[in-house]
Amino acid sequence: MPAEHPKPLLRVDRLTKHFPVQKNLFQQLRWQNGRLRRLRQVVHAVNGVSLHIDRGETLAVVGESGCGKSTLAKTIIGLHPPTAGRIYFDDVEIGALTGKARLPYQRRIQMVFQDPFSSLNPRKTVLQIVGAPMLRHGIADRGGLEAAVTDIMAKVGLDPGYISRYPHQFSGGQRQRIGIARALACRPELVIGDEPISALDVSIQAQILNLMMDLQDEMDLTYLFVSHDLSVVKHISTRVAVMYLGFLVETASTEAIFAAPNHPYTRLLFSAIPTLDELTFNEQPGLAEGEVPTPIDLPTGCPFHPRCTEKLPRCAEERPVLVEIAPGRQSACHLNDTG
Repeated sequence: MPAEHPKPLLRVDRLTKHFPVQKNLFQQLRWQNGRLRRLRQVVHAVNGVSLHIDRGETLAVVGESGCGKSTLAKTIIGLHPPTAGRIYFDDVEIGALTGKARLPYQRRIQMVFQDPFSSLNPRKTVLQIVGAPMLRHGIADRGGLEAAVTDIMAKVGLDPGYISRYPHQFSGGQRQRIGIARALACRPELVIGDEPISALDVSIQAQILNLMMDLQDEMDLTYLFVSHDLSVVKHISTRVAVMYLGFLVETASTEAIFAAPNHPYTRLLFSAIPTLDELTFNEQPGLAEGEVPTPIDLPTGCPFHPRCTEKLPRCAEERPVLVEIAPGRQSACHLNDTG
């Protein structure tokens, strides 16, 4: 009898997040059927995304800017309330939890933000920044707070003597280490990294990336890693999820998806990876045409079909669903139905 697959730490079921378009009164009014009506428009940021993350793995979410990957991450952690769908953490539905009911899961899920300066309060010291979540969640009391903060500072490679300094007194890499220390102060199980190294100097990026990988092993962490840098994704991730216009179009192990991307959009995305030994790009002509549609007015059928050079007649009418095309691999493309 085959071994039962362990429950995922995080499971997202048809998660949707829409934002209303902010317009003035005159832009909102339109004549319809002889009457003046208010036109309600929304940005379709995340559209019915379903995925899971197993304990101890790193799932990377990739895609072009504006594809919804950061909104997905922020909705999972609770910064945006979901428009529809469910979020399960350790088999408990947390998407609708608020206030005290949400508090235990705030401790277990933490986030490292993209900009290490704007995400830190400039008026507070490292002791106050890193210590606040420890006090809130009962990790340490005021008597033992300084010792607890210096311990986590040492873990992220910061001199404990800097405990009384303010964010502006640190370099970008050091500020991001503070952000990581704040996230780890609560002893979380899942850490969401929203482009955590993209705002850093290239010479510092590798240091922060290696630090995160070392801490994952040391503290038994699970990562959801949002990035547009595919070379970083290849280095850190276990699995990859590809998003386009708020839709999930492909998921697979890192090795499989880099070896042979299936979805036409994934092939387009991965074709831009530079080949350093030849100082060229893998970019292939004819993979796409036209411009990215607006998320306010989504195309019918497959979201990628207006740009796809391999589209079938059904692609314009029928939206493909994410189906398993190989063990551990899913893709949302009608071309998979043609054999």
